[in-house]
Parts: sequence; structure tokens; C-alpha cells
Amino acid sequence: MQFDNIIFQKANQVAVIRFNRPKAFNAVNVELFSDIIKALEICADDRDVKVIVLTGEGKAFCAGGDVALFNTSPDVIETIRQLTKFLHFTIVGIRRTSKPVIAMINGTAAGAGVSIAAACDLRICASSVKFRQAYTSIGMIPDGAWTLMVPLLIGFGKASELVYMDPVFDAKDALQMGLVNKVVDDNELEKTTMDIALKLASGPMVSYSIVKENFNNAFFGLLERQLELERRGMIWVSKTADAKEGISAFIGKRKPSFKGQ
Repeated sequence: MQFDNIIFQKANQVAVIRFNRPKAFNAVNVELFSDIIKALEICADDRDVKVIVLTGEGKAFCAGGDVALFNTSPDVIETIRQLTKFLHFTIVGIRRTSKPVIAMINGTAAGAGVSIAAACDLRICASSVKFRQAYTSIGMIPDGAWTLMVPLLIGFGKASELVYMDPVFDAKDALQMGLVNKVVDDNELEKTTMDIALKLASGPMVSYSIVKENFNNAFFGLLERQLELERRGMIWVSKTADAKEGISAFIGKRKPSFKGQ
């Protein structure tokens, strides 16, 4: 199958889904989400695919939602409604597949990019990568199960710090807090990730699938509930004056002036 917004490759029982909007730092839109979801479904049904790798083309893994869409959309609320719906389908697709999913974090990961990485089973990261929560600095709220998956990985206190302070942090910080599993030199990222993927592909796949199902059973009810709560919250907050100011400031590359409204 041909895709417009991803590069999809299969070799040695490993499928690589590469987000392919490099000029936009792989910021996500409905079309990109649609291709990711289709590719995940293909992988789930393909017995020859045992491991899935998600990564980005160019300098970014995923810079989050394509905020520029909000500036051109005739109906910002509907745009956000559709974006969050497809983001949440993507997160559920990552979790529902019985196969291990590895995030190969090659560059900037922010907003929904962090949510996508957090939903994966393993996260291998290049040493130059920078991370940011990014939502609250433009008056929005985390989605894509960020408020469930990230606290599960790094703890409630550290997740709260990321939400309220919104620091930019590097790969070393991400490793120390438990957000990623391994950090390697940039030029070793693909080799290291593929070595891990190939090792998994030669492993006890039934065992892996049952373990993943058990992990999911432990929190899947929370996941679906949290996705819906985040989506409602994102739609609600997008109507506020602060969100409109935050988006305008982001697009205009200026500091926002929030009024708490």
C-alpha cells in the first residue's frame, strides 16, 4: 500500500513506520494520523511482522499537533475535535496490537509526539533529542493519554512539574526520569533500535503478546476513560481566551499574555 504521509518499510519481520512531514517537523494532522492507523492495522494483521518501529523522517520525531492548522481553519473547535479523535485512535492502535512497538526517537519530541512515544512499549532515544510537554504554554492541555502514560512512566510529581513548568529537557534527563529506556549517540540510533527489534522478533512472541495484553488489562479501562476526558478537556479549553492567545502567540513567535480566562 502506498502512503502520502508516512514511509512504510518491512524487512526481517520488523516494520518501520516513519512519519514523513519533515518540513513541519512531523507535526501531526488528520492525514498523518490516518496513515499511521492504517499502517498499524496492516502490521497487526501481517503474520510476517513481529515488531513495529515508529520514528520520524528528518530532524524531528514528532513536534506535536500542527498548530498552524488552527490559524487557517474556519472552525478551530472542529479541527481540534478531529485531531484528538485520530490521535486517540493512534494511541489505542499502538496499545491494542499484540506486537511490541518501539519508538525510535530521532529528534524533537513535543506535545502529541511525547504521547505517541509514551504509548509505545520501548523508547530508544538519540542523545541530541530535546523534549517538551508544550501544551500548557499555549493554553491547551495534554492529550493522547499523556496524563495517564507519562505519570506511569516517570511518576506523578515529575509529570506535574512538566505540566506546570513546561521545561525543555534533553535525552539524558528523559533517561534519568524514566521516560525513555535507552539513550545512544545519534549515529548509533538506527542500528541499536534495529538490533533490539530483531532480538525481539526472534523471541517468544506468544509470551510477549500475553504480557502486553496483561499490561493493557491493568490500565486499559483507565486509558479509554482518560482519552475521552482529555478530548473533552481539549475541546473545552480551546474555546477559552487564553488558548486563542496562546495559539496566536505561538504562530506569531511571541510570548503569550494570559488572562486566566
